[in-house]
Amino acid sequence: MTENKNQIVARAKDCLIREAKAVMALEERIDDNFLRAVEMIRACKGKVVVTGVGKSGHIGSKIAATLASIGTQAFFLNPLDAYHGDLGMLGTNDIVLAISYSGATEELLRFLPLIQAKGITIIGMSSNPDSLLARYAQIHLDISVEHEADPLNLIPTASTTATLALGDAIACALVEAKHFQPTEFAALHPGGDLGRKLLAKVEDVMFTENLPFLTPDMPMSQTIGIVTKGTLGIGIVTQDDKLLGIITDGDIRRAMLRLGQTFFDTKVSEIMSVTPKVIRKSAKIVEAGEMMNHHSIHTLIVVDDMTNDKCQMSNNHVVGVIDSFSCLPGTRFYH
Repeated sequence: MTENKNQIVARAKDCLIREAKAVMALEERIDDNFLRAVEMIRACKGKVVVTGVGKSGHIGSKIAATLASIGTQAFFLNPLDAYHGDLGMLGTNDIVLAISYSGATEELLRFLPLIQAKGITIIGMSSNPDSLLARYAQIHLDISVEHEADPLNLIPTASTTATLALGDAIACALVEAKHFQPTEFAALHPGGDLGRKLLAKVEDVMFTENLPFLTPDMPMSQTIGIVTKGTLGIGIVTQDDKLLGIITDGDIRRAMLRLGQTFFDTKVSEIMSVTPKVIRKSAKIVEAGEMMNHHSIHTLIVVDDMTNDKCQMSNNHVVGVIDSFSCLPGTRFYH
């Protein structure tokens, strides 16, 4: 029994190794044909219709879904359904991405002349550059593998993994070619947690209660208690409802080392930074995260509005604080 278990584990590991090798072999096939296919899809004025039969169809459905998730109009069409009215979904501005590992799947090949008759561009994915599918296609992408991952070399395993990986490579290349942005992704994924985070505004997650407000003439002996109680690691310096500066835990520690016994009588105005980074409450959370990453800080002061584009000093009303934890996908909303 133990020997059998060892064989099972060895077979499973061998499967993963074979599939990994099949994917790695695709790297050398990111060539001019691949670039032409990506550019063709990027410039497509219609829809990208992915088609295939059996396991290739299942992989094709996922590829279509991935393309749609990055803003490419894409859907999957079963060749069998095309014979019964769904051919009407295709237009002359569309592109068909046809998948068949052998390049000789009968149901698919019967479908291709109908596509060709409409003058629709075909991108083929198969293991055989001399297959009939490759001949029908304007561009052919090689998805061949040396060996399937199963011991019989029969079950679509490494080949379907390679096909899916090449589809993902197309999608990733399109993200770069289209300069696709996180906010665009969020607009297409409003139901997911990541989408909610990317679409949510700073005012949705900012801290608004018990903010650690300080005045410029407040002694540091009083300041330490307010900053500690605030639990944000900062103190917000205001006067007449206007933002003047900020004091951080680091500022306090450095001042204590520098000033010694005189530290506790020192005024806030002598230690504070007068160039706090601020963000408007209507900004997206992703903007706040990018700003904190850029400046290597963990908090931003939130204001009603801003008077300049550099997110520097503002005379506007402070309404909250946002920290880097609030900007992470999966973080719960505070309100």
